[in-house]
Amino acid sequence: MSTDTPKVKVHVDGATAYPLAELTQYQSGSIVSRTLLQDESGTLTAFAFDAGQALSEHTVPFNAFIQILDGEAEITIGGQPLTVKTGEIVLMPGRISHKVQAVQRFKMLLSMFKTPVA
Repeated sequence: MSTDTPKVKVHVDGATAYPLAELTQYQSGSIVSRTLLQDESGTLTAFAFDAGQALSEHTVPFNAFIQILDGEAEITIGGQPLTVKTGEIVLMPGRISHKVQAVQRFKMLLSMFKTPVA
């Protein structure tokens, strides 16, 4: 039986309110990310995409939610494009390919749950 302590990386203080959309800043021609929490159960990451930037198509075995904090993105899931705007959320099911494209500058919160999808 392992006595290892679970590895948890928290990059924000507990019991503290944060202006979520301000946790990452836009940078010309880039994608900026900031991991807020990472442990064996998943990750919570804030991103800021400049217009035209993208994460290429890929597949992961876990469910993930994208919440748009500012701007507009095109999320393609299983070959189906979907426009997502400020205040909207979308589920990217595990084991289905997806990509993220900045239609205009946008910020998002990515919540990934490391529970394998059957």
